[in-house]
Amino acid sequence: MAGTADLIRALLPPPEVDLARVVRDDEAFAATVAAAGDLLDPGLESAAFWLGGGRSYRGVEGFRRMWLDWLEPWAAYHARVEAIFEEDDRVVVLIRDRGRHPGSEAEVELLAGSVWTVRAGKITRVELYANREELFEASGFSPP
Repeated sequence: MAGTADLIRALLPPPEVDLARVVRDDEAFAATVAAAGDLLDPGLESAAFWLGGGRSYRGVEGFRRMWLDWLEPWAAYHARVEAIFEEDDRVVVLIRDRGRHPGSEAEVELLAGSVWTVRAGKITRVELYANREELFEASGFSPP
């Protein structure tokens, strides 16, 4: 599965893209999904883990809802990929996120990450983690 990590990397926006704007804008999000083509499995499972809790979602609209929930406290949100590695059908993406709360000019930085599961060339599961320690503990991956 040498191309699985490349597949995920190609889907991730460059760091100058404001994820909060893209996810909240119906047309921008639809264009993002269209650009993904057939890579998103219709039964896609998504989960987000933050502040000791988590929530699960289903389908492409569930994927968007996960992002809307994740980005709710942020006026702007940018992510820069620091590392991607894979094992079997899973890809771990380590991200350095930076966000700005509404009414503030100060940016907050988070060392976050995600785990993507790809089966038969389709993304079947995405897990977002606000904390890398939780990501490594839950996924069974070891830090690079």
